[in-house]
Amino acid sequence: MALKDFIPMMERCSNCLGCKWIPFDKIQSQRFGENCPTNLYYQWHMYSLRGKWMVGQAYMTGDYNFKTSPEWLNAVQSCTACGACDVTCKITRFNLEGLDYCVELKNEAVKKGFATPEQKAMIESLKKEQTLIAGEKKAKRQAWAKGIKWAKDAEVVFFPGCKYSYDKDLQAYAKKAAETLIAAGVKLGYMGDLDMCCAGRAYQMGFFDEFGERADANIKAFEAKGVKTIVTPCSDCYHAFKTLYAKRGMNVEVLHITEYLDKLIKEKKIKFKKNLDMVVTYHDPCHLGRQGEPYTPWDGEEKKIMNQVVTWEPRRPRRMGVYGIYDAPRDVIKAIPGVTLVEMERIREYSLCCGAGANVQITNPEMSQATANERVTEANSTGADALVTACPWCEANFKNAVDENGKKIEVIDIIDLVARAL
Repeated sequence: MALKDFIPMMERCSNCLGCKWIPFDKIQSQRFGENCPTNLYYQWHMYSLRGKWMVGQAYMTGDYNFKTSPEWLNAVQSCTACGACDVTCKITRFNLEGLDYCVELKNEAVKKGFATPEQKAMIESLKKEQTLIAGEKKAKRQAWAKGIKWAKDAEVVFFPGCKYSYDKDLQAYAKKAAETLIAAGVKLGYMGDLDMCCAGRAYQMGFFDEFGERADANIKAFEAKGVKTIVTPCSDCYHAFKTLYAKRGMNVEVLHITEYLDKLIKEKKIKFKKNLDMVVTYHDPCHLGRQGEPYTPWDGEEKKIMNQVVTWEPRRPRRMGVYGIYDAPRDVIKAIPGVTLVEMERIREYSLCCGAGANVQITNPEMSQATANERVTEANSTGADALVTACPWCEANFKNAVDENGKKIEVIDIIDLVARAL
């Protein structure tokens, strides 16, 4: 959709301000009730979805622009594209697409030439080295996979993603994940020289063209290799393949590593030998949880009943985050001997973003870190020994986070948690 196509939605927003909070019937305390990272940090209406609808109207009439309104530009670019506002908005206003709108605003800024220097460096890296992690080289991407016995012509392919491929603190987890699947009898393959960035984060930043080029190249590579199933430990890659690539016609089964581990554990192909004796809480990554819903194609048109009530023919699928990947990681955690799971207040489709989405940890590090700190404050409030997550970007952002009292928490990749008990 072009920005002009969102004008009816700009007009429909009823100023309920649900985009700033988790649904009121789900709030357990005012302390952990807010759900928009940018509004939580800046405490300014412009940074909420409601504020962006309003400013969007002014932009379309020429009253606002990126050059003369730098604060609005910051509001657009600081959005983590987490989708929290989109989920809560649909509870009160089923006919608005807040997440798509926020990302379209980012694309508008890109088209007008207002990309940040950090964003430009990442996109240049994507073009030259096929990764959005600036400074890394394509030649080093496969280093983590040395020694793994990949199956030839396997229909199930392991796709680690950029963060697991290059981050030295995370590379071991990618290797553990692949080796665990192979040990459980999975004939697992790897793309090798064809393993490149999914570019999902380019889309989140508003670089639609650059995302499209990389996505189409990857889809062709999967087709050429005969890939039937992709398994990834990266929640961003999962969402890119499951939703963004599906919109471009890719027809490949996509599984997150937690789904595959859960399946193998329940089939008793993975058996735990050690008792870990610890209490953990789990953080739902945005792109695995509320944005991890399956994509359902729809081709129809909007209509109004009595020129008032908006409806669609045929009935349009309603993405509310409910059918994301929530149970699999929790079932994996609960299956590990000695591990007790305690929940935070904001969970599942109402989970608070870690602050790293859309590469905001690079373009707005202070806000990103403040968001991570807020989540660690919530994690520590549960009394848990550790914070478990299933996303490398979340994990990296939480590593340096402290709660409101300056206290840290041990951050554990769910892959590592499983490996500790084997």
